[in-house]
Amino acid sequence: MHKTSDVFGITRDLPLNYVERNSADNKLVENLTREKHLVIFGSSKQGKTSLRKHALNDTDYIVVHCSNKWQVADVNSAILKKTGFELTQSNSKSTTGKSKIFAKITAGIFGASAEGGAEAEKENTNGSTTAPLELDPDDVNDIIAALNSIKFNKYIVLEDFHYLPTDTQKDFSVALKAFHEESKYCFIIIGVWLEENRLTVYNGDLTGRITSINADKWEVDDLEKVLTEGESLLNIKFNGDFVSALINQCHGSVYILQESCHQCCIRANIYETQKQTIEIGDKIQVEGIVSEVVSQQTGRFNSFITQFSEGFQTTALEMHKWLLFPVLTSSINDLRAGLKYSKIREILEANHPSKGDLNPGNVTQALQSTAALQVKKEIKPIILDYDQTNLRLRVVDSGFLIWLDKQNRKELLALAGLPYV
Repeated sequence: MHKTSDVFGITRDLPLNYVERNSADNKLVENLTREKHLVIFGSSKQGKTSLRKHALNDTDYIVVHCSNKWQVADVNSAILKKTGFELTQSNSKSTTGKSKIFAKITAGIFGASAEGGAEAEKENTNGSTTAPLELDPDDVNDIIAALNSIKFNKYIVLEDFHYLPTDTQKDFSVALKAFHEESKYCFIIIGVWLEENRLTVYNGDLTGRITSINADKWEVDDLEKVLTEGESLLNIKFNGDFVSALINQCHGSVYILQESCHQCCIRANIYETQKQTIEIGDKIQVEGIVSEVVSQQTGRFNSFITQFSEGFQTTALEMHKWLLFPVLTSSINDLRAGLKYSKIREILEANHPSKGDLNPGNVTQALQSTAALQVKKEIKPIILDYDQTNLRLRVVDSGFLIWLDKQNRKELLALAGLPYV
C-alpha cells in the first residue's frame, strides 16, 4: 500500500517511481570509482539530487548546501563542520591577513572521550587525545591535512553550487584541482546550469579531472517509464490519450509530469494504492491540469521579471531590464534552444533606446552577471543562466517556459517596463 504523494509529485525523499536513465544514472555509477570530481548539472527540479541519492547510500557522503554569501573559506569551514570538526577562531593570521581557525574533533569519530585535531598528541589514562589543529580555511593543503587526520573517506557533495558568488565558484574551481592532485577526496558538485563545461571554463586545469553528468535530459521513453512505475505502485492506469498529451505538454520537465499526475490522481479521488485497477485521466484534462501546476508559480515568475529588470542598481543603459526584451519576445522553441549572443545583440541594437551605441562589452557584462543578479535578489531557483561556453542565454526552469507560453506577452513587457513592439 502506497500513498499517492509518495509516488507522484515532489517529495523530500526519493520518489517511489524513480526511473534510472542511461544518460545519467549509468554514467554516474560508472564514474564513481574513477577518482575524478563529478558535476551533476541541469535545470531546476529535473532530478539532480534524486540522481545522487539513488546512486549512493547516505553513509557514502556528506552534504554541504552552499550559500550566496560564502567565500572559499566558508565552503571549506562548512566541509570541516560536516565531518565532525568544531571550529573556533584563532588569534593567528594567515599570509593573506585573515584569522586562522582551530579545528577540534569531539566525540563520535575518535570515541566518547576523545577530542583533537592533528597535532600535539598526548597520553592520558583515557587514551590518546590530540590538541586542536590550527589552520588557514583558505588553504586547501590545511583542509586536506585536517581530513586526513580523521581518516575521512567519503564523497563531499556540494549542493546548490550555483548560489555561490561567481568569484567563489571560480576560486573553488582552482581548489578542486589541488584536491584532485594532493588527495583522494572526490567532490560531487550539483548546480543549476545547462553548460557541460562550466567549471573547466572557470579553470582549464580541471580538464580531465572532472566528469560532467547531464541530469536535465528526459527522453520520452524515460517519462513513460515514470508513469508506468507510478501506475504499478498505485494499481491504476492512465488513459493512453492522456499520457500522450501530457508528455507532449510537459516539454521534458519531469517535475511538471510528476505534479500533473498527482493532480490527476487527486481529481479521481485516488490517495493510495487501489484494490482494483482503475483507469483515470482524459486528454481534455491535460491542458487544465498543466496550467494549474505552472500557475502555482505565477507570483514567483512575476517577481522574477520585476526584480531582474531592476538590475543591481539604476544605470543609464538598464541592460538587465533590456535582456528581458529578447526573452519575453522570443518563441518558446528559441528559448528552449537558448538565445545566441549574436541574436541578443541584434535584437537589442534594433530596439534599445541607445541602439547602435551599445558596445559588445555592455551586453557581455550583463549576460555574465545574469545568475549573480538572481542570487543577489534571492530568486530561487534561478530562471536564466548564461552559457559562456556556447554563448547562449538559457532558461533553466522549464516551468517558466510552459508558464510563459500561456501568458499575454504585452502585459509581461509592461511589467518589466519595456515597450511592446
